[in-house]
Formats: sequence, C-alpha cells, structure tokens
Amino acid sequence: MDNFKHKERALLIGTNNENRMDWETKDSLEELSRLTETAGARVETTIVQELKKVDASLFIGRGKVGEVKDYVSSHDIDVVIFDDELTPTQQRNLEESFNTKTIDRTGLILDVFAQRAKSKEGKLQVELAQLTYTLPRLKGKGFILSRLGGGIGTRGPGETQLEVDRRKIKERITRLKREIEKVRRVRELHRQGRRSFSRSSIALVGYTNAGKSTLLNYLSHTGVLVENRLFSTLDPKIGIISLPNNQDVFISDTVGFINKLPHQLIAAFKATFEEAKESDILLHVIDISSPHFEAHITAVNRTLEEIGMPQKIIIHVLNKIDSVPHERMISAWARKLENGVAISASTGEGVDALLNMIEGFISSSMQRVKLKIPFDAGKTISHILRNGNIITKKYIDTGVIIEAEVNKAMVGSLKPYIQ
Repeated sequence: MDNFKHKERALLIGTNNENRMDWETKDSLEELSRLTETAGARVETTIVQELKKVDASLFIGRGKVGEVKDYVSSHDIDVVIFDDELTPTQQRNLEESFNTKTIDRTGLILDVFAQRAKSKEGKLQVELAQLTYTLPRLKGKGFILSRLGGGIGTRGPGETQLEVDRRKIKERITRLKREIEKVRRVRELHRQGRRSFSRSSIALVGYTNAGKSTLLNYLSHTGVLVENRLFSTLDPKIGIISLPNNQDVFISDTVGFINKLPHQLIAAFKATFEEAKESDILLHVIDISSPHFEAHITAVNRTLEEIGMPQKIIIHVLNKIDSVPHERMISAWARKLENGVAISASTGEGVDALLNMIEGFISSSMQRVKLKIPFDAGKTISHILRNGNIITKKYIDTGVIIEAEVNKAMVGSLKPYIQ
C-alpha cells in the first residue's frame, strides 16, 4: 500500500544522440510518462539532453545537472526519472546532486510490476528482480535507505527488506530463486498434465496493453480482468478454446513486453515465459491502432530472442481494427506480416478468420489414422472428439471403426486400436 497521501511530482529526463532519431526519443519519453502515471505520480515536466558522450559519474553534463537541480528545488519535485539505465554510481551521485529521489526506467518498470503482482508467484518473481536490481545500489551512506518514505521506487520487497545488509539480501535472493524453481517444476508438472490430453497449445505474446487479455477472454471466457493500463496482467492465465472443427486447444497469456524490458525481470520471470516457449503456436497480438506499433513489434521480437524463444509458428494478430479508420493500411500490414490476420478482440470482428488460421496450422501437425475401438472404450472416442477430427465412423458388432485426424503426439496412446 502506498504510504504517501499526494501524487508525487515527477521530472522526466531523456537523451538524444547522433544514433537516435528525434521521434524515437519522443516516443520513449511518452511511454515513460505513461509508466510514471501508472506508478501513481504526476509528470510536471520533461527535459531532453543532447548527449554526445555519457558522463561516467553523472550520465548527463554538469551544466544540465545544475539546471535540473534548480528546477527540482523551485518546483518541489519529488522524483527525477531517467529514461535510460543509470549505473549505481550515477544514480547515487545524481540523487545527492538533486537532493531528491532519482531512479531510472528500469527502477520505474520494476515499481509498476511491484504494484501489479497479485499472486504468490508474481510477487516472488518481482521481489527477485527488485533485489537483484537493488543489491549493487546498496553502497554509500544513506543511499536508497534514505528514501524509504514511500512512493515510486520504494514498493515491492518492502521497507524492512531494503534495510537489511548486502549479505542478507544475497541470502534472500538465493531463497527466492529456490522458491521460483519450485514454481517452475510445478508449472512443468501442469504442462505434462495438459500434454496427457494430447491437445495443442497456444500462447499469447505482445506489447503491454495490446489487448491480449481481451482476446483471451473473448476466446476462452476466462474472466481475466481487462484494464486500459500498462502491465494490467502479470499472472499468466490458461484457458481452453474450441476451434471451428470442435477441437479443443489450450491457450495461455504472458506478461506484456515493453521497450527496454529490464533484464532482471526477464531472468526472474523465466518460469512464466516457459509457458510460451513450450507452446505449439504463438499469437503475437499487436495494437494496430497505436502510432508506435512498428516499434512495438520490434521490441517484442527483440524480447523473444532474449528469452531464447525456439523457432515456432507465429500468427501476427492485428488487434483493435475497430479503432483504425484506414482499412487499406490494415490490409497492407496483414499481408506484410507473416501469417497476419486483422481482428477486434472487443467486438469479435475477424476472430473467426483467426480461429480458422489456427485450425489450419494445427491440422498440418495432425496425422490421419484408422481405428477399431471396442464399445467398452467409449472414453477413447470422446478423447478423439475433443482433441481431433473424426472423418468417418462405422459401427460393427464389436465396436466402431473410425477414420480420424489426431495430434501426432496422441498417436502413441491409440496404438492398440490402429488398423
């Protein structure tokens, strides 16, 4: 729970250099502003520094530090937030120079995750990420420990946890890793249980706020809370959807990706990302109504590489077409992106085409078999109906002869009945 009564006043700082386009800096700062508001603060102003060379001790130039210091003092700024990652030394020196709390983009994203984590698993993963980030910053008298009054950058592990020394934090990190490993093993057992149904699995990935939860709700009626806020879903949900041929498949959600997703979070959420890595098909959900959707696609692809996503079928789902007036643009991108399909998860438009595409890919991984199943093995027929496609069925005195398409993973369990 936040222990401050008013909204913190934030000053944002971004940088420009010769390797970065002006629009990239502008877009990144707009996103930083949304993250700041999501964390519960109010953005007072934004400053952009033209930076030819990073200052090893202060990141930005000393003249700009003086300018920011004066603004902080005259406008009662509570927190200064940098759009770039600061080293522990830079963060410490800047905080001392500004005489106010100073954090970077990574610290801000971790704070938002700390607010969003609801399940035990989510809280464990966020705490691990925050302590990994905090550990190298616990140097210097009073640094970080001086800003435990509440607000952005102080949520998550809790005030008392941040007061312990480095040795105890290292011990806590070790315990958290053991707990998360237990979570990973439990998740793997659940996946094995789902595999016993021989159903294919689909995972949703995409930039934060792309509409994954809305699509998951529409397809599987899981009742996931849908909010128009960054990182509204941290805890992955798993549901079942029925394809047009009545075949059931598992579908799971993942945490939203974002530009410059902190590596601490990627490492801590390894168990969660495994749901996507073990899936048969990825649905990359894209908010086509966002003016920055191309940058979002790039950020998601970069993160998929970073988490070691194996080669698999990816369907690019262009979502929120009900908010885009230019149909030609939508059609052009649906053709440009591999396996592109345009939908509106909120209205259902285009979802049938998406389901047909999923069915087509899953059918390509199916094997046709001819089976003779005795009447006392009725559960096997029901199993095929749920997870495959019966083409012909003929009753005989001793049972039923079926020709069906089934998932290749299911063929082994049907060997006693194969003709």
